[in-house]
Amino acid sequence: MSRTDVATEPEEPAGPGSLPRPEDDTAFFGQPRGLLTLSGLEVWERFSFLGMQAILVLYFADTVAHGGMGMSAGTAASVSAAYGTLVYLVSVAGGWLADRILGSYRAVLWGGVLIACGHYAMAVPTGTMTWVGLGLISAGTGLLKPNVATMVGKLYRTDDERRDAGFALYYMAINIGAFAGPLITGWLGDHQGWHRGFSAAAIGMTFGLIQYVLGRRHLAGRKHSAEVALAPPAMRRAVRLIFIGIAAVSTTAAALALAGWLTMARFVDLLTLVSVIAPVVYFTVMFTSPRVTREERGRLRPYIVLFLASTVFNFILFQAYSTMMLLASTNAETAILGFDFPASWYASALGAFEVGLAPVVAALWVRMGHRQPHASNKIAIGVVLGGLSFLLMVLPTSGHKGDDYLMSAWWIVGSYLLLGLGDILLETSGMSATTKLAPTAFSSQTMSLWFLSLALANGIQAQTVKLYDDVSQPAYFGVNGAIAVAAGVAVMAAAPWLRRTMHPVH
Repeated sequence: MSRTDVATEPEEPAGPGSLPRPEDDTAFFGQPRGLLTLSGLEVWERFSFLGMQAILVLYFADTVAHGGMGMSAGTAASVSAAYGTLVYLVSVAGGWLADRILGSYRAVLWGGVLIACGHYAMAVPTGTMTWVGLGLISAGTGLLKPNVATMVGKLYRTDDERRDAGFALYYMAINIGAFAGPLITGWLGDHQGWHRGFSAAAIGMTFGLIQYVLGRRHLAGRKHSAEVALAPPAMRRAVRLIFIGIAAVSTTAAALALAGWLTMARFVDLLTLVSVIAPVVYFTVMFTSPRVTREERGRLRPYIVLFLASTVFNFILFQAYSTMMLLASTNAETAILGFDFPASWYASALGAFEVGLAPVVAALWVRMGHRQPHASNKIAIGVVLGGLSFLLMVLPTSGHKGDDYLMSAWWIVGSYLLLGLGDILLETSGMSATTKLAPTAFSSQTMSLWFLSLALANGIQAQTVKLYDDVSQPAYFGVNGAIAVAAGVAVMAAAPWLRRTMHPVH
């Protein structure tokens, strides 16, 4: 059985009520109808996740008297980035559990349940429940994110030209949630209290789970327990070790915290260290695994370049919810055409641009067919646009004697326009390329490796944002932006080698 057949074959014979062959299923804007179910889930998952994240750094930085955590701006941004690091580190375990024990469908389902429980916990106005909630959301997102993207890939054959367009539509759906989430949570956080905003995120995730279960019949692989399931004795042993490991880590962490050694600063540093080590170890395991063929190993080499490009871009992107949000709350006008709005609504501009631009990009790729740019060039352009979004902020932050100035709202809106277009180009092409380059034995876990690039981006960000309080704003945004532009140009320079080694990726 070929690699393509493993990823896409129907799970039951053709007949009434069965799934059509991938090339025949065009029920959702010319795409498989399962894309509607998965996109609907991501609308609500992103509504809850990014709706919460839009106000999280503001909640951390707000005074205790006003219902916040009383952190400095740099510390708030660092802790917020560390939370993002943990979310994507856990995705490695999520991919492994789907491949070996749960299967993608059940991994996504249980991940959604944990996310919803985490948001409900954060709705409780105590510091303890905030940390409990963030832990549950981290675990749930690690189960859901790598596996739902893998399920999108299973809707297509490897050589299906609709694939990139399908991921673009999927990403548009993601950003509908990214647009709507901060509007609701931001208004509630600003007018009713931060924990009311967190409760809206909980309700959104609940809606996502409901529509996911109702649409499950259109999903490829929903009846399979796992792609490469462990033998029953090994599975029982693995489950037992997982629970023992969780208990041991929790107990050790609690003891170190009570002893005063495991401080918040050290925890952030530890997560950064793990975010660097984890992808190195993971690439090593995949390159040396006997289950990876020579041909598949050859396709992993250019994937390292895509991994690093994703890291650089997402280092910029994630700051849309940390340093950019802090900048907006202190140094940007919160009124457009006479309409006042919470600073957290700036995060919705990013989602709005991606909602509007994603179908345009999808239609362009379909129209161009084989003439469209190679995936590596799409990714390189995305990285450059991310860098330019930061370089743009050098202009309004320069030439001020103090920190009490206010810039026009359009500067941040323009920055998010560049960032949004870059995100569409990089993430859709990157996720699509990942599902094509994945070795058969590591299908869900290879998508986890893509998310490890997000963990590394957050891990690096957790350290660099500490400088936000110590260096000038033009220097901070200028240096970070210039590094990203240089990285994008380097990927463009490597394009000939990437095109040669990434076959069958176009």
